[in-house]
Amino acid sequence: MKRTDPPRDCTRCPRLRAYVRRSRKAHPDWFNAPVPTWYPPCGPNSVKTLVLGLAPGLKGANRTGRAFTGDASGELLFSTLIKSGFAAGDFANRPDDGLRLIDTAITNAVRCVPPGNHPSGAEIANCRTFLQASLTGMPNLRAIVTLGKIAHDSLVRALDARAAEHPFGHANTSEIDGIRIFASYHCSRYNVNTGRLTPAMLERVFAGVADYLG
Repeated sequence: MKRTDPPRDCTRCPRLRAYVRRSRKAHPDWFNAPVPTWYPPCGPNSVKTLVLGLAPGLKGANRTGRAFTGDASGELLFSTLIKSGFAAGDFANRPDDGLRLIDTAITNAVRCVPPGNHPSGAEIANCRTFLQASLTGMPNLRAIVTLGKIAHDSLVRALDARAAEHPFGHANTSEIDGIRIFASYHCSRYNVNTGRLTPAMLERVFAGVADYLG
């Protein structure tokens, strides 16, 4: 059975491994490893919705060990998940804040932090094995929200489909093998600050997911 998360000292991507090891030396109290998929309390079998991002942020998930936690990227995402019924509790941007996911999992297309937040094509492909294993390990998965074009295209390829037939675009939807894909701009600080992605825009995406799930 394929493992769904990379080992702590994964060697598939030498550049990313070197970057993580430098971070370990500089910040030994940080997580500094491939960030695992975050599941709801009942585990992978309860997951109906997957939120897929690009990669951990250096001072975000690479520091805290929890997806979209520790920097600005999670602020809009988790407020939207709570408002839309996909999470419950209070988000305090730290892994011990008690926030819990509801029938939802969160992961990234690339599990290790990349320099400058830009993984290479080879690194994205190297990590796709873990994405495919994660998808297989969620037998009741029905919907996936892709945050950004890189995550979207990697997902489409992980599902053995062609990206050209399932193009990325904010609020675009498509379906592959019975799984509905909902695309959104990434909830990065840049996109939020420039107005490329507003709270209302992201809420409409997750409202569409909720409607689809019934």
